[in-house]
Amino acid sequence: MNNTSGEHTLTHKALNITVIVAALGYFVDIYDLILFGVVRKSSLESLGYKGDEILSRGIHLLNWQMAGMMIGGIIWGILGDKRGRLSILFFTILLYSLANIANAFVVDYTQYVILRFIAGLGLAGELGLGITLVSEIMSTKNRGYGTTIVGFVGVLGAVLAYFVSKIFHWQSAYIVGGVLGLALLVLRILVRESGMFNKIKESKATKGHFLSLFTNSKRFLKYLYCIMLGMPVWYIIGLLVQFSGEFAQKVFHINGTIDSGESIMYHYMGASIGSLLWGVLGQWLHSRKKSILMAMCAMVVFATIYFSSFGMSAALFYVVIFFLGISQGYWTVFITVASEQFGTNMRATVTTTVPNFVRGSFIGISSIFLLLRDTSLGMMNSAILVGVVVIGLGFFAVYKLAETYDKDLDYVEE
Repeated sequence: MNNTSGEHTLTHKALNITVIVAALGYFVDIYDLILFGVVRKSSLESLGYKGDEILSRGIHLLNWQMAGMMIGGIIWGILGDKRGRLSILFFTILLYSLANIANAFVVDYTQYVILRFIAGLGLAGELGLGITLVSEIMSTKNRGYGTTIVGFVGVLGAVLAYFVSKIFHWQSAYIVGGVLGLALLVLRILVRESGMFNKIKESKATKGHFLSLFTNSKRFLKYLYCIMLGMPVWYIIGLLVQFSGEFAQKVFHINGTIDSGESIMYHYMGASIGSLLWGVLGQWLHSRKKSILMAMCAMVVFATIYFSSFGMSAALFYVVIFFLGISQGYWTVFITVASEQFGTNMRATVTTTVPNFVRGSFIGISSIFLLLRDTSLGMMNSAILVGVVVIGLGFFAVYKLAETYDKDLDYVEE
């Protein structure tokens, strides 16, 4: 690595305009990302689907959205390192905003698939580029507080998505998301480009070379561990929470009705608290790894309770969902760790692709789950088996990754 300068251009203020705008950007990102899970049932029923079709079609649509995010993560990450973080953010926000508005006017399943893919493509850039900007403008000791604020405010977008879906028709809820995204474009004008990126913009350092992540074994393994670190979060969100209604009815026989949209709302209320808890804890302990390890241990405890909830009341089941949210609130800490693992010329590429590859890993998680569900294992044992593997990989990644608290980020990858 080559060091390019000192820390004199960095801010020590945790609450600054870049953090505020990045937090609001993540808020809109989460609103749009989670909205489909909230309106999944009502929107598919409007298109004529019912019963088990809603589960299978819902997973299929979510997979297409995640595929768009995986592809978008690569595209926007590379362009973010080559062209700049801010200019690419403008385009991605415009893309997902228009796609979500168009979602309100779908008349058949094919259109729905195409627009969820395009929305995913646009959503892929928001969080990674936002965290990259925050990481690069803040001091080494305080940047964890900046990314914690982004996570705490951002995940509350899911709560708004739930309440909007209850007040408005599912089509109007999509339009609200699109309008929020367009309003965010105006706020982005207040944010300046990263000083670290400006320093290397004219340098000869190779910028945004995605394939270089795979040509060096040490770099590739570090990149792979970053992805593995975040996969448990989307196992919890994508499978246990978004389809909690089906698990509650078909497996646990919950005493009362469980609405998946309400589960998402309670879960993300917990995730907001978790973002604050694990982020601040990492700062106090001077260790992001210890904070993530504690979060994952909590995840194991509450996932075990989730799979032991037979005959539980609906209210108590929602409490379990809430605490699962607290445990997976290490999401922003995990993305911060990924951002801190690589140099400035690769940082946007890594920080944008890693969370989207994690989200995209749900395609594999859900496909394996559906395959196993139709065997003698059944729905519950299949979900448990998948969870043991995914969370186990997460623990392994914590062990393998280097601690990045207080790391100087002003360097480039050779």
